[in-house]
Amino acid sequence: MNYEDNPKSIKYHVKKYLLANKEFYRGKRVVDFPAGNGVTSRILKEIGAIPLSMDLFPEYFEIDGIDCTRANISDGLPLEDKSADAFICQEGIEHFTDQYEALKEFNRVLKNGGTLLITTPNYSNIRSKLSYLLSESERFNTTMPPNELDSIWMTDQKITSGIYFGHVFLIGIQKLRVLAKLSGFKIKKYHPTGVKSTSLILFPFFYPFIYLSNLISYKRNLRKNKDYDLATKKEIYGEIFRFGTNPKILYGANLMVEFEKEQDFTDVAQGLRSRHKGFGRT
Repeated sequence: MNYEDNPKSIKYHVKKYLLANKEFYRGKRVVDFPAGNGVTSRILKEIGAIPLSMDLFPEYFEIDGIDCTRANISDGLPLEDKSADAFICQEGIEHFTDQYEALKEFNRVLKNGGTLLITTPNYSNIRSKLSYLLSESERFNTTMPPNELDSIWMTDQKITSGIYFGHVFLIGIQKLRVLAKLSGFKIKKYHPTGVKSTSLILFPFFYPFIYLSNLISYKRNLRKNKDYDLATKKEIYGEIFRFGTNPKILYGANLMVEFEKEQDFTDVAQGLRSRHKGFGRT
């Protein structure tokens, strides 16, 4: 069975999403990075989109009739500012050494109001939380913590100086949310994917503690932070609380989040406030 037709694969859920939204994507310029073997680029072309396929190692790309350009996120993408309507980063962000800079680069190439779809292994489900507690590993009892023996998935200095790291930089929903926000994006929709059976089994035992812990933190911070009005705190802390207690995230296999570009990343800092006093103040 192809991965795109296997409900246990994230490719299946991305394909399902694209087919359900094919009218939106028709005629749109869509960056597919990292493009991998090209399955998603092929689907984009089939629904009438214009795929802009890029990968650190385009040698893996297998789709005839679509070009795949070599691109290293650390060097920036070979695209003009605001030249794309949508961006798909499928199972890529967990490999990037600087995720904040990567998200700013995504923001740069997207038009205002553009769509960014990110999928990544779910580092926020209960199994991952427990695994990190026990061994700082992605999967307890089966995988060692990130290391120099297992975490270099591809390197070929004759082709590129870039290194394709393994899951060294796994990211959960809360960090993904705030880095995206600081890069000019807002979450438009969270798309549930498959279920991790271990997380589902553990869910009844751990969920009451997770919910109570998040609720206490939410209530305390509503009272503590005096720099913002109550409505603003309820909006932001409330979103954080909902993601932290969302059952579908806590037992989900992958994170699949649809973002919308609400502003250029260069404008984000204007709306931020320092938590500490400015320089020269006493």
